Amino acid sequence: MQYENITTDSQLREFCKKLSDSKLIGFDTEFVSEDSYRPHLCLIQVACAHGLAVIDTIALPEVGAFWEAITQPGHRTIVHAGREEFRFCWQATGKRPNDLFDTQIAAGMIGMEYPAAYGSLMSKLVGKTIPKGETRTNWRNRPLSERQIDYALKDVVYLEDLYQTLTSKIEALGRATWVQDEFQAWQDLVEEAESSERWHRLGGLSNMSRRSLAVARSLWQWRERTAQSRNSPPRRVLRDDLLVELAKRKTADPKRIRALRGMDHRGVQKSLPEIAACIQEALAISDDDCPASIRSGKSNQQANLLSQFLTVALSSICRDAKIAPSIVGTVQDMRDLVAYHLKPDSAAPPKLASGWRAEIVGNVIEQLMHGQLAMHVTSPQAEQPLGISPR
Repeated sequence: MQYENITTDSQLREFCKKLSDSKLIGFDTEFVSEDSYRPHLCLIQVACAHGLAVIDTIALPEVGAFWEAITQPGHRTIVHAGREEFRFCWQATGKRPNDLFDTQIAAGMIGMEYPAAYGSLMSKLVGKTIPKGETRTNWRNRPLSERQIDYALKDVVYLEDLYQTLTSKIEALGRATWVQDEFQAWQDLVEEAESSERWHRLGGLSNMSRRSLAVARSLWQWRERTAQSRNSPPRRVLRDDLLVELAKRKTADPKRIRALRGMDHRGVQKSLPEIAACIQEALAISDDDCPASIRSGKSNQQANLLSQFLTVALSSICRDAKIAPSIVGTVQDMRDLVAYHLKPDSAAPPKLASGWRAEIVGNVIEQLMHGQLAMHVTSPQAEQPLGISPR
């Protein structure tokens, strides 16, 4: 494939000027994330009105000009499973890619598998086969072979074809507004994750005392600072399970900390004084400054039974509506919906009772719960053996 190889600042600036003429800009990245605090960006592949380009982020001192160009109005930005692409742009500019269109999300909104691999969508919707031979490439190594570059470019060369196919199907289903809302909500969530502390997402914090949560928060904050200063993945500084166990024990005694199985790793041993200091700091704050308790998400037997039954109904509803069940909601989302209907005044409407999800799923689930609709077996041998009809 013919492409522009961008390895200097002047080439990058000139290319970014060309991008202003493109109504559609598709791009993808190659990065390595196993041993650094943030993913190490190694390559950016771009498809636009002027052809294909490979931006060598190893050769260039910085690529801020590209990220700024992506945020400018006047074009639609196309990605596939673009969480990292969004994060690279947001971290560089504090802004979002302009008019972002994620083909993975869009595919789920027309009933394709979600999350679907790029190669799978290309094969099913465009009729192109994408090779997988370089999936384990170390993209930091230079020089890159033509085989590696060809592999990287194939992730963008057909993006516009996939985009056109998806938009045609979305328009035929009348879901353009729904899809745009989902893009917006997805970006909101990614941006929130980037700009807020995520200690409360650690597993095992449910039903902990507020003081233990304060310890967990303090250790998480220390781990983030340390990982960033070392440019190391946080888990290599202190594993999640060890952090949670230390929070449960609520002791700043170095001997008792050292006695915890798993704390004998040499890298962790060096940090024992800092770990003890973090725990002591959390133990010293006032009760009012401790985090609020985290609910366990447990529900009673009645709610559990309803949730299991209605999760099956969710799948049936989504198949009939030509939308991927996994993009509509999770098992926890269904539990939240059931809890909301059992105690409707206890909280704001949950995910499945809001926006386009309410139109597709929430209203039907409500009618099932109130006995206005019934789910039954229509044909045991059919691809969709279940049906929902008025009682």
